[in-house]
Amino acid sequence: MTSTKKTSKHELIPVHEKLSDTEKEKLLSALGISFREIPKIRKNDPALAEMDVKAGDIIKISRKSVTAKNTVFYRGVTDV
Repeated sequence: MTSTKKTSKHELIPVHEKLSDTEKEKLLSALGISFREIPKIRKNDPALAEMDVKAGDIIKISRKSVTAKNTVFYRGVTDV
């Protein structure tokens, strides 16, 4: 079974979610950037192991923060 969201049992590993194609386009448009300009994460990264991802997908990473409560980062999936 594949998932678009992965939650680890370890407290130091943040939640990883794959954005839908619609969410991806909205994000890139809102930020005024192209996929090439977003920071990258490799398809074979251990945090993505149980997720059905391919090159070109965007992953939303939500990290808990003592000062900011919750911080969100985005990474573009690559094969390389």
